[in-house]
Amino acid sequence: MEEIHDVSDELEIKVKKYQRGEAADLEWLMQTEEGRLEAEGLEKTWRFNQQAIASEVDVASRKNQFDLVLPDLGPYTLDYTSSGRYMLSAGRKGHLSIIDLHTLKPIKDMQVRETVRDVVFLHNELFFAAAQKKYTYIYNREGTELHCLKEHGAVLKLQFLKNHFLLSSINKLGQLHYQDITTGQMIGNYRSGLGRTDVLQLNPYNSVLTSGHSGGTVSMWKPTSPSPLVKMLCHRGPVTAIAFHPNGHLMATAGMDKKLKIWDLRKYEAIQTLPGLAKSLDFSQKGMLATSTGSFVQVLATSDSQDYSRYMIHTMPKGYQINKVLFRPYEDVLGIGHSSGLSSILIPGSGEPNFDSWVANPYETAKQRREKEVRVLLDKLPPESIMLDPTQIGNLRTSRKKEKPTKEEIEAEKAAAVAAVKNVSLKKKTKGRSKPSKMARKKQEGIEQAKRSFVEQNEDGVMKKKQKRITETSELPVALQPFVSRKAT
Repeated sequence: MEEIHDVSDELEIKVKKYQRGEAADLEWLMQTEEGRLEAEGLEKTWRFNQQAIASEVDVASRKNQFDLVLPDLGPYTLDYTSSGRYMLSAGRKGHLSIIDLHTLKPIKDMQVRETVRDVVFLHNELFFAAAQKKYTYIYNREGTELHCLKEHGAVLKLQFLKNHFLLSSINKLGQLHYQDITTGQMIGNYRSGLGRTDVLQLNPYNSVLTSGHSGGTVSMWKPTSPSPLVKMLCHRGPVTAIAFHPNGHLMATAGMDKKLKIWDLRKYEAIQTLPGLAKSLDFSQKGMLATSTGSFVQVLATSDSQDYSRYMIHTMPKGYQINKVLFRPYEDVLGIGHSSGLSSILIPGSGEPNFDSWVANPYETAKQRREKEVRVLLDKLPPESIMLDPTQIGNLRTSRKKEKPTKEEIEAEKAAAVAAVKNVSLKKKTKGRSKPSKMARKKQEGIEQAKRSFVEQNEDGVMKKKQKRITETSELPVALQPFVSRKAT
Protein backbone atom coordinates (compact mmCIF):
# COMPACT_ATOMS: atom_id res chain seq x y z
CA MET A 1 0.00 0.00 0.00
CA GLU A 2 2.85 2.38 0.80
CA GLU A 3 4.37 1.76 -2.65
CA ILE A 4 1.04 2.62 -4.32
CA HIS A 5 0.82 5.88 -2.34
CA ASP A 6 4.37 6.77 -3.34
CA VAL A 7 3.62 6.19 -7.04
CA SER A 8 0.45 8.30 -6.85
CA ASP A 9 2.36 11.13 -5.14
CA GLU A 10 5.01 11.06 -7.86
CA LEU A 11 2.29 11.22 -10.53
CA GLU A 12 0.68 14.23 -8.85
CA ILE A 13 4.03 16.04 -8.78
CA LYS A 14 4.59 15.32 -12.48
CA VAL A 15 1.07 16.44 -13.38
CA LYS A 16 1.47 19.70 -11.42
CA LYS A 17 4.66 20.40 -13.32
CA TYR A 18 2.73 20.69 -16.59
CA GLN A 19 -0.44 22.29 -15.25
CA ARG A 20 -1.14 25.97 -15.54
CA GLY A 21 -1.43 26.44 -11.80
CA GLU A 22 -4.04 27.96 -9.56
CA ALA A 23 -5.93 31.09 -10.52
CA ALA A 24 -4.34 34.36 -9.48
CA ASP A 25 -5.82 36.59 -6.81
CA LEU A 26 -7.32 39.18 -9.16
CA GLU A 27 -8.29 41.57 -6.38
CA TRP A 28 -4.80 43.03 -6.21
CA LEU A 29 -3.37 41.85 -9.55
CA MET A 30 -5.86 43.49 -11.92
CA GLN A 31 -6.13 47.06 -10.76
CA THR A 32 -6.89 48.48 -14.20
CA GLU A 33 -10.54 49.15 -14.98
CA GLU A 34 -12.14 50.20 -18.20
CA GLY A 35 -13.01 53.86 -18.39
CA ARG A 36 -16.23 54.92 -20.08
CA LEU A 37 -17.49 58.31 -21.05
CA GLU A 38 -19.65 59.82 -18.34
CA ALA A 39 -21.94 62.73 -19.09
CA GLU A 40 -22.95 65.32 -16.53
CA GLY A 41 -26.34 66.90 -16.26
CA LEU A 42 -28.06 67.20 -19.63
CA GLU A 43 -24.98 66.16 -21.60
CA LYS A 44 -25.06 63.09 -23.83
CA THR A 45 -22.05 60.81 -24.36
CA TRP A 46 -22.73 60.56 -28.10
CA ARG A 47 -22.22 64.32 -28.43
CA PHE A 48 -18.48 64.01 -27.64
CA ASN A 49 -16.44 64.00 -30.85
CA GLN A 50 -13.01 62.50 -31.50
CA GLN A 51 -11.22 65.85 -31.18
CA ALA A 52 -12.62 66.37 -27.68
CA ILE A 53 -11.61 62.85 -26.62
CA ALA A 54 -8.09 63.17 -28.10
CA SER A 55 -7.46 66.35 -26.16
CA GLU A 56 -8.12 64.57 -22.85
CA VAL A 57 -6.31 61.23 -23.26
CA ASP A 58 -2.63 60.40 -22.86
CA VAL A 59 -0.07 60.45 -25.66
CA ALA A 60 -0.02 56.65 -26.10
CA SER A 61 -3.80 56.53 -26.55
CA ARG A 62 -3.78 59.53 -28.86
CA LYS A 63 -1.38 57.62 -31.12
CA ASN A 64 -4.15 55.06 -31.80
CA GLN A 65 -6.23 57.70 -33.53
CA PHE A 66 -5.22 57.99 -37.18
CA ASP A 67 -6.42 58.07 -40.81
CA LEU A 68 -4.72 56.39 -43.77
CA VAL A 69 -6.04 58.00 -46.95
CA LEU A 70 -5.72 55.60 -49.92
CA PRO A 71 -8.52 56.63 -52.28
CA ASP A 72 -7.37 54.71 -55.38
CA LEU A 73 -7.21 51.18 -53.94
CA GLY A 74 -10.35 50.84 -51.79
CA PRO A 75 -12.73 49.88 -50.39
CA TYR A 76 -10.65 48.38 -47.57
CA THR A 77 -11.23 45.52 -45.17
CA LEU A 78 -9.12 44.74 -42.09
CA ASP A 79 -8.31 42.17 -39.43
CA TYR A 80 -6.40 42.16 -36.11
CA THR A 81 -4.34 39.48 -34.41
CA SER A 82 -5.79 38.05 -31.18
CA SER A 83 -3.37 40.23 -29.18
CA GLY A 84 -4.36 43.41 -31.05
CA ARG A 85 -0.80 44.38 -31.91
CA TYR A 86 -0.84 43.80 -35.67
CA MET A 87 -3.36 44.96 -38.27
CA LEU A 88 -3.84 43.35 -41.67
CA SER A 89 -5.56 45.47 -44.33
CA ALA A 90 -6.61 44.72 -47.88
CA GLY A 91 -7.87 47.01 -50.63
CA ARG A 92 -10.32 45.66 -53.18
CA LYS A 93 -7.84 46.50 -55.96
CA GLY A 94 -5.06 44.28 -54.63
CA HIS A 95 -3.25 46.27 -51.92
CA LEU A 96 -2.17 44.15 -48.90
CA SER A 97 -0.32 45.46 -45.85
CA ILE A 98 0.61 44.44 -42.29
CA ILE A 99 1.15 47.21 -39.74
CA ASP A 100 2.70 47.03 -36.26
CA LEU A 101 0.32 49.24 -34.28
CA HIS A 102 2.81 49.75 -31.43
CA THR A 103 5.31 51.47 -33.70
CA LEU A 104 2.86 52.41 -36.51
CA LYS A 105 5.37 51.09 -39.04
CA PRO A 106 4.42 48.82 -41.95
CA ILE A 107 5.96 45.34 -41.76
CA LYS A 108 4.97 44.44 -45.32
CA ASP A 109 3.27 46.38 -48.09
CA MET A 110 2.55 44.66 -51.40
CA GLN A 111 0.33 44.67 -54.47
CA VAL A 112 -1.10 41.38 -55.82
CA ARG A 113 -2.62 43.07 -58.90
CA GLU A 114 -6.01 41.41 -58.73
CA THR A 115 -9.23 41.71 -56.74
CA VAL A 116 -9.03 40.95 -53.02
CA ARG A 117 -12.39 40.39 -51.32
CA ASP A 118 -11.34 39.44 -47.80
CA VAL A 119 -8.30 38.75 -45.60
CA VAL A 120 -7.79 37.03 -42.27
CA PHE A 121 -4.84 36.34 -39.96
CA LEU A 122 -4.14 32.69 -39.19
CA HIS A 123 -2.88 31.54 -35.76
CA ASN A 124 -0.39 34.44 -35.48
CA GLU A 125 0.93 37.44 -37.43
CA LEU A 126 3.38 35.31 -39.47
CA PHE A 127 0.72 33.92 -41.81
CA PHE A 128 -2.46 35.26 -43.39
CA ALA A 129 -5.00 34.19 -46.02
CA ALA A 130 -6.38 36.39 -48.80
CA ALA A 131 -9.50 35.69 -50.85
CA GLN A 132 -8.52 36.87 -54.32
CA LYS A 133 -10.26 36.92 -57.70
CA LYS A 134 -10.27 33.18 -58.47
CA TYR A 135 -8.61 31.40 -55.54
CA THR A 136 -7.61 31.81 -51.91
CA TYR A 137 -3.89 32.26 -51.18
CA ILE A 138 -1.84 31.89 -48.00
CA TYR A 139 1.12 34.27 -47.54
CA ASN A 140 3.77 34.68 -44.88
CA ARG A 141 4.73 37.98 -43.26
CA GLU A 142 7.37 38.65 -45.92
CA GLY A 143 4.72 38.48 -48.66
CA THR A 144 5.83 35.11 -50.04
CA GLU A 145 3.03 32.99 -51.47
CA LEU A 146 2.97 29.65 -49.64
CA HIS A 147 -0.21 27.95 -50.85
CA CYS A 148 -2.94 28.34 -53.45
CA LEU A 149 -6.21 26.84 -52.22
CA LYS A 150 -8.03 26.10 -55.46
CA GLU A 151 -10.69 23.89 -53.87
CA HIS A 152 -12.28 26.89 -52.16
CA GLY A 153 -13.14 28.60 -55.47
CA ALA A 154 -13.96 32.30 -55.76
CA VAL A 155 -14.31 33.08 -52.06
CA LEU A 156 -16.38 35.99 -50.77
CA LYS A 157 -15.72 35.69 -47.02
CA LEU A 158 -13.07 34.04 -44.82
CA GLN A 159 -13.00 33.01 -41.16
CA PHE A 160 -10.31 31.26 -39.10
CA LEU A 161 -11.11 28.90 -36.21
CA LYS A 162 -7.99 29.38 -34.07
CA ASN A 163 -8.68 26.57 -31.57
CA HIS A 164 -9.15 24.01 -34.37
CA PHE A 165 -6.72 25.45 -36.98
CA LEU A 166 -9.48 25.44 -39.57
CA LEU A 167 -9.72 27.96 -42.40
CA SER A 168 -13.37 28.33 -43.43
CA SER A 169 -14.80 30.15 -46.42
CA ILE A 170 -17.97 30.66 -48.42
CA ASN A 171 -17.76 31.20 -52.16
CA LYS A 172 -19.91 32.64 -54.93
CA LEU A 173 -21.84 29.38 -55.33
CA GLY A 174 -22.85 29.32 -51.66
CA GLN A 175 -20.45 26.47 -50.83
CA LEU A 176 -19.00 26.30 -47.33
CA HIS A 177 -15.46 24.88 -46.97
CA TYR A 178 -13.44 23.85 -43.91
CA GLN A 179 -9.72 23.13 -44.40
CA ASP A 180 -7.18 22.12 -41.77
CA ILE A 181 -4.14 24.36 -42.30
CA THR A 182 -1.80 22.04 -40.36
CA THR A 183 -2.36 18.98 -42.59
CA GLY A 184 -4.02 20.52 -45.65
CA GLN A 185 -6.96 18.13 -45.34
CA MET A 186 -10.38 19.35 -46.48
CA ILE A 187 -12.59 18.62 -43.46
CA GLY A 188 -15.91 19.69 -44.97
CA ASN A 189 -17.39 20.92 -48.24
CA TYR A 190 -21.12 21.64 -48.06
CA ARG A 191 -23.70 23.50 -50.12
CA SER A 192 -25.79 25.94 -48.14
CA GLY A 193 -28.66 25.63 -50.64
CA LEU A 194 -29.70 29.22 -49.91
CA GLY A 195 -27.84 31.07 -52.66
CA ARG A 196 -24.91 33.45 -52.76
CA THR A 197 -23.94 35.34 -49.62
CA ASP A 198 -20.96 37.25 -48.22
CA VAL A 199 -22.26 37.29 -44.62
CA LEU A 200 -20.24 34.79 -42.57
CA GLN A 201 -19.35 35.15 -38.90
CA LEU A 202 -17.75 32.96 -36.23
CA ASN A 203 -19.17 32.51 -32.74
CA PRO A 204 -16.09 32.76 -30.45
CA TYR A 205 -17.81 30.79 -27.69
CA ASN A 206 -18.44 27.50 -29.51
CA SER A 207 -16.66 27.98 -32.90
CA VAL A 208 -19.94 27.55 -34.80
CA LEU A 209 -20.04 29.40 -38.13
CA THR A 210 -23.11 31.45 -38.95
CA SER A 211 -24.16 32.61 -42.41
CA GLY A 212 -26.85 35.12 -43.36
CA HIS A 213 -28.89 34.72 -46.55
CA SER A 214 -31.06 36.71 -48.93
CA GLY A 215 -34.31 35.25 -47.60
CA GLY A 216 -33.74 36.61 -44.10
CA THR A 217 -32.52 33.22 -42.87
CA VAL A 218 -29.55 32.69 -40.57
CA SER A 219 -27.91 29.23 -40.59
CA MET A 220 -25.44 27.80 -38.07
CA TRP A 221 -22.86 25.23 -39.24
CA LYS A 222 -20.24 22.85 -37.93
CA PRO A 223 -17.61 21.06 -40.07
CA THR A 224 -18.88 17.53 -39.42
CA SER A 225 -22.50 18.10 -40.46
CA PRO A 226 -23.72 18.65 -44.06
CA SER A 227 -26.94 20.26 -42.83
CA PRO A 228 -27.16 23.35 -40.59
CA LEU A 229 -27.45 22.87 -36.84
CA VAL A 230 -29.99 25.69 -36.58
CA LYS A 231 -31.97 27.69 -39.12
CA MET A 232 -33.62 30.90 -37.94
CA LEU A 233 -35.86 33.36 -39.72
CA CYS A 234 -34.43 36.65 -38.45
CA HIS A 235 -35.53 39.29 -40.98
CA ARG A 236 -38.12 39.95 -43.66
CA GLY A 237 -35.39 40.70 -46.17
CA PRO A 238 -31.74 39.88 -46.92
CA VAL A 239 -29.41 39.66 -43.92
CA THR A 240 -26.61 42.24 -44.28
CA ALA A 241 -24.46 41.65 -41.17
CA ILE A 242 -24.02 39.34 -38.16
CA ALA A 243 -21.98 39.75 -34.95
CA PHE A 244 -21.53 37.72 -31.76
CA HIS A 245 -20.99 38.86 -28.19
CA PRO A 246 -17.77 37.46 -26.65
CA ASN A 247 -19.83 35.35 -24.22
CA GLY A 248 -21.49 33.64 -27.19
CA HIS A 249 -25.04 34.03 -25.88
CA LEU A 250 -25.97 37.21 -27.77
CA MET A 251 -26.15 37.60 -31.53
CA ALA A 252 -26.79 40.84 -33.42
CA THR A 253 -28.23 40.75 -36.94
CA ALA A 254 -29.05 43.49 -39.42
CA GLY A 255 -31.24 43.22 -42.50
CA MET A 256 -32.55 45.14 -45.47
CA ASP A 257 -35.85 45.53 -43.61
CA LYS A 258 -34.06 48.36 -41.72
CA LYS A 259 -34.06 46.54 -38.40
CA LEU A 260 -31.23 45.67 -36.02
CA LYS A 261 -32.07 42.76 -33.73
CA ILE A 262 -30.34 41.42 -30.61
CA TRP A 263 -30.97 37.68 -30.14
CA ASP A 264 -30.60 35.52 -27.05
CA LEU A 265 -29.20 32.24 -28.42
CA ARG A 266 -30.20 30.33 -25.29
CA LYS A 267 -33.87 30.88 -26.20
CA TYR A 268 -33.52 31.80 -29.91
CA GLU A 269 -35.67 34.85 -29.32
CA ALA A 270 -35.17 38.52 -30.16
CA ILE A 271 -34.74 40.44 -26.91
CA GLN A 272 -34.39 43.88 -28.53
CA THR A 273 -35.21 45.39 -31.92
CA LEU A 274 -33.75 48.72 -33.01
CA PRO A 275 -34.48 50.71 -36.17
CA GLY A 276 -31.70 51.23 -38.68
CA LEU A 277 -29.79 49.75 -41.58
CA ALA A 278 -26.28 48.36 -40.99
CA LYS A 279 -23.73 47.01 -43.44
CA SER A 280 -21.23 45.92 -40.79
CA LEU A 281 -21.53 44.91 -37.12
CA ASP A 282 -18.99 44.05 -34.43
CA PHE A 283 -19.02 43.44 -30.66
CA SER A 284 -16.15 44.64 -28.49
CA GLN A 285 -14.58 42.64 -25.67
CA LYS A 286 -16.70 44.58 -23.18
CA GLY A 287 -19.94 44.04 -25.10
CA MET A 288 -20.28 47.32 -27.01
CA LEU A 289 -21.82 47.02 -30.46
CA ALA A 290 -20.52 49.01 -33.45
CA THR A 291 -22.77 49.49 -36.48
CA SER A 292 -22.02 51.22 -39.76
CA THR A 293 -24.11 52.44 -42.66
CA GLY A 294 -22.89 54.70 -45.45
CA SER A 295 -20.38 57.10 -43.87
CA PHE A 296 -21.92 56.93 -40.38
CA VAL A 297 -20.67 54.84 -37.42
CA GLN A 298 -22.72 54.29 -34.28
CA VAL A 299 -21.61 52.51 -31.10
CA LEU A 300 -24.26 51.05 -28.80
CA ALA A 301 -23.71 50.12 -25.16
CA THR A 302 -25.84 48.56 -22.44
CA SER A 303 -27.39 50.82 -19.84
CA ASP A 304 -28.83 50.05 -16.41
CA SER A 305 -31.86 48.42 -18.06
CA GLN A 306 -29.52 46.00 -19.92
CA ASP A 307 -30.87 47.30 -23.25
CA TYR A 308 -28.56 48.67 -25.92
CA SER A 309 -28.71 52.41 -26.50
CA ARG A 310 -26.60 54.99 -28.31
CA TYR A 311 -23.20 55.52 -26.71
CA MET A 312 -21.06 57.23 -29.38
CA ILE A 313 -21.35 58.34 -33.00
CA HIS A 314 -18.77 59.21 -35.62
CA THR A 315 -19.29 60.61 -39.10
CA MET A 316 -16.69 60.08 -41.80
CA PRO A 317 -15.93 62.79 -44.39
CA LYS A 318 -18.49 63.15 -47.13
CA GLY A 319 -18.23 60.48 -49.80
CA TYR A 320 -16.52 57.83 -47.63
CA GLN A 321 -18.49 54.57 -47.73
CA ILE A 322 -17.70 52.29 -44.78
CA ASN A 323 -17.01 48.67 -45.70
CA LYS A 324 -16.14 47.14 -42.31
CA VAL A 325 -15.90 48.07 -38.62
CA LEU A 326 -13.81 45.99 -36.21
CA PHE A 327 -12.83 46.55 -32.56
CA ARG A 328 -9.16 46.15 -31.71
CA PRO A 329 -8.54 43.64 -28.88
CA TYR A 330 -7.22 45.01 -25.56
CA GLU A 331 -7.48 48.61 -26.76
CA ASP A 332 -10.27 51.22 -26.71
CA VAL A 333 -10.05 51.47 -30.47
CA LEU A 334 -12.42 50.87 -33.38
CA GLY A 335 -10.89 50.17 -36.79
CA ILE A 336 -12.81 51.32 -39.87
CA GLY A 337 -12.20 50.16 -43.43
CA HIS A 338 -13.82 52.44 -46.00
CA SER A 339 -13.75 53.39 -49.66
CA SER A 340 -10.86 55.84 -49.20
CA GLY A 341 -8.56 53.92 -46.85
CA LEU A 342 -8.42 53.08 -43.16
CA SER A 343 -9.34 54.95 -39.99
CA SER A 344 -8.95 54.30 -36.30
CA ILE A 345 -11.06 56.06 -33.68
CA LEU A 346 -11.13 55.99 -29.86
CA ILE A 347 -14.08 54.32 -28.10
CA PRO A 348 -13.47 54.61 -24.32
CA GLY A 349 -14.38 51.45 -22.39
CA SER A 350 -14.63 49.10 -25.38
CA GLY A 351 -11.49 46.99 -24.81
CA GLU A 352 -10.47 44.57 -22.08
CA PRO A 353 -7.92 46.48 -19.93
CA ASN A 354 -6.15 43.37 -18.55
CA PHE A 355 -4.65 40.87 -20.97
CA ASP A 356 -3.70 37.29 -20.14
CA SER A 357 -0.21 36.68 -21.55
CA TRP A 358 -0.93 32.93 -21.75
CA VAL A 359 -3.81 33.61 -24.19
CA ALA A 360 -2.71 36.76 -26.01
CA ASN A 361 0.37 38.82 -25.26
CA PRO A 362 0.76 42.12 -27.16
CA TYR A 363 4.40 42.34 -26.02
CA GLU A 364 5.52 38.77 -26.76
CA THR A 365 9.03 38.13 -28.03
CA ALA A 366 10.02 35.83 -30.89
CA LYS A 367 10.92 33.07 -28.42
CA GLN A 368 7.56 33.37 -26.65
CA ARG A 369 5.79 33.29 -30.02
CA ARG A 370 7.55 30.06 -31.01
CA GLU A 371 6.73 28.43 -27.67
CA LYS A 372 3.11 29.49 -27.95
CA GLU A 373 2.88 28.11 -31.50
CA VAL A 374 4.03 24.69 -30.30
CA ARG A 375 1.66 24.81 -27.33
CA VAL A 376 -1.44 25.70 -29.33
CA LEU A 377 -0.63 23.00 -31.90
CA LEU A 378 -0.48 20.43 -29.10
CA ASP A 379 -3.77 21.77 -27.71
CA LYS A 380 -5.47 21.75 -31.13
CA LEU A 381 -9.07 20.56 -30.87
CA PRO A 382 -10.62 18.05 -33.30
CA PRO A 383 -13.46 19.26 -35.57
CA GLU A 384 -15.88 16.89 -33.79
CA SER A 385 -15.62 19.06 -30.64
CA ILE A 386 -17.54 21.90 -32.33
CA MET A 387 -21.14 21.95 -31.09
CA LEU A 388 -23.79 24.43 -30.01
CA ASP A 389 -23.26 23.71 -26.30
CA PRO A 390 -19.54 23.01 -25.67
CA THR A 391 -20.25 22.28 -21.99
CA GLN A 392 -21.68 18.92 -23.09
CA ILE A 393 -18.19 17.70 -24.03
CA GLY A 394 -17.08 15.02 -21.54
CA ASN A 395 -20.59 14.29 -20.25
CA LEU A 396 -22.04 10.79 -20.32
CA ARG A 397 -24.68 10.06 -22.93
CA THR A 398 -28.13 9.66 -21.41
CA SER A 399 -29.73 6.22 -21.59
CA ARG A 400 -31.79 5.73 -24.71
CA LYS A 401 -35.52 5.10 -24.62
CA LYS A 402 -36.89 1.63 -25.20
CA GLU A 403 -36.42 0.76 -28.84
CA LYS A 404 -39.57 0.44 -30.93
CA PRO A 405 -40.43 -3.01 -32.28
CA THR A 406 -39.72 -3.56 -35.96
CA LYS A 407 -42.39 -4.28 -38.58
CA GLU A 408 -41.44 -7.99 -38.64
CA GLU A 409 -41.77 -8.24 -34.87
CA ILE A 410 -45.22 -6.63 -34.95
CA GLU A 411 -46.38 -9.06 -37.71
CA ALA A 412 -45.06 -12.06 -35.75
CA GLU A 413 -46.87 -10.89 -32.60
CA LYS A 414 -50.05 -10.38 -34.62
CA ALA A 415 -49.80 -13.90 -36.15
CA ALA A 416 -49.25 -15.41 -32.68
CA ALA A 417 -52.35 -13.63 -31.34
CA VAL A 418 -54.47 -14.91 -34.29
CA ALA A 419 -53.16 -18.47 -33.81
CA ALA A 420 -54.01 -18.30 -30.10
CA VAL A 421 -57.61 -17.25 -30.94
CA LYS A 422 -57.94 -20.08 -33.48
CA ASN A 423 -56.83 -22.69 -30.94
CA VAL A 424 -59.38 -21.59 -28.34
CA SER A 425 -61.97 -24.34 -27.83
CA LEU A 426 -65.51 -22.98 -27.68
CA LYS A 427 -67.97 -24.29 -25.10
CA LYS A 428 -70.72 -26.47 -26.56
CA LYS A 429 -74.27 -25.30 -25.98
CA THR A 430 -77.65 -27.02 -26.38
CA LYS A 431 -80.77 -26.30 -28.46
CA GLY A 432 -78.96 -25.70 -31.75
CA ARG A 433 -76.52 -23.08 -30.48
CA SER A 434 -73.49 -25.22 -31.26
CA LYS A 435 -74.01 -25.54 -34.98
CA PRO A 436 -70.78 -25.66 -37.04
CA SER A 437 -71.70 -22.41 -38.87
CA LYS A 438 -72.16 -20.52 -35.59
CA MET A 439 -68.94 -21.93 -34.14
CA ALA A 440 -67.01 -20.86 -37.27
CA ARG A 441 -68.56 -17.36 -37.12
CA LYS A 442 -67.55 -16.93 -33.47
CA LYS A 443 -63.97 -17.98 -34.24
CA GLN A 444 -63.85 -15.50 -37.14
CA GLU A 445 -65.13 -12.70 -34.89
CA GLY A 446 -62.40 -13.51 -32.36
CA ILE A 447 -59.72 -13.35 -35.08
CA GLU A 448 -61.01 -9.98 -36.35
CA GLN A 449 -61.08 -8.62 -32.80
CA ALA A 450 -57.44 -9.65 -32.28
CA LYS A 451 -56.38 -7.96 -35.55
CA ARG A 452 -58.43 -4.84 -34.75
CA SER A 453 -56.59 -4.31 -31.45
CA PHE A 454 -53.25 -4.10 -33.32
CA VAL A 455 -54.68 -1.64 -35.87
CA GLU A 456 -56.13 0.60 -33.13
CA GLN A 457 -52.84 0.49 -31.23
CA ASN A 458 -50.94 1.61 -34.36
CA GLU A 459 -53.43 4.44 -35.06
CA ASP A 460 -53.15 5.68 -31.47
CA GLY A 461 -49.36 5.78 -31.82
CA VAL A 462 -49.57 7.81 -35.06
CA MET A 463 -52.04 10.28 -33.53
CA LYS A 464 -49.87 10.72 -30.45
CA LYS A 465 -46.84 11.40 -32.68
CA LYS A 466 -48.74 14.04 -34.67
CA GLN A 467 -50.05 15.68 -31.49
CA LYS A 468 -46.56 15.68 -29.96
CA ARG A 469 -45.07 17.25 -33.11
CA ILE A 470 -47.73 19.98 -33.15
CA THR A 471 -47.17 20.70 -29.45
CA GLU A 472 -43.38 20.86 -29.85
CA THR A 473 -43.71 23.17 -32.86
CA SER A 474 -46.01 25.57 -31.01
CA GLU A 475 -43.60 25.66 -28.06
CA LEU A 476 -40.57 26.56 -30.26
CA PRO A 477 -39.49 30.20 -30.70
CA VAL A 478 -41.12 32.03 -33.58
CA ALA A 479 -37.83 32.26 -35.50
CA LEU A 480 -37.51 28.44 -35.63
CA GLN A 481 -41.14 27.46 -36.32
CA PRO A 482 -41.19 27.94 -40.14
CA PHE A 483 -38.45 25.35 -40.68
CA VAL A 484 -39.96 22.78 -38.31
CA SER A 485 -43.40 22.97 -39.98
CA ARG A 486 -41.81 22.75 -43.43
CA LYS A 487 -39.94 19.63 -42.38
CA ALA A 488 -43.02 18.07 -40.85
CA THR A 489 -45.03 18.41 -44.06
